[in-house]
Amino acid sequence: MTLSWQTILAIGLGGFLGAIARAYSVHLSNKLIPLEFPLGVLIVNILGSFIIGVLFAIFAHYTINDSLKAFLTTGFLGALTTYSTFAIESFFLLQTSLFLGLTNMFLNLFGTVLAAASGYKLLHFFLK
Repeated sequence: MTLSWQTILAIGLGGFLGAIARAYSVHLSNKLIPLEFPLGVLIVNILGSFIIGVLFAIFAHYTINDSLKAFLTTGFLGALTTYSTFAIESFFLLQTSLFLGLTNMFLNLFGTVLAAASGYKLLHFFLK
């Protein structure tokens, strides 16, 4: 992928929309299910990982424009998923509760890898 002005613009627009989607999703999930545990961040990380798995399955079967790929993956999903937030929330949780901190780390790490693999395998199965 080349970093043409079109690709940079696509990443920026995707990031803009992904950041808004993240803020809204986290706010909504935390409002609907109020917990001390950062469930909203976990949800967007798992959902974003599933979506990136689906997208890479599509990319493996179809020729997709590089700018569209950059918009969807680096831009939108890069801003939607929240690993920097995950890191600081895990740090704070570890300071107050070893159990919640480790649970958060375990679920985010393994949940997102499982979601990405599931999205890829599921769509790959249907595209055969």
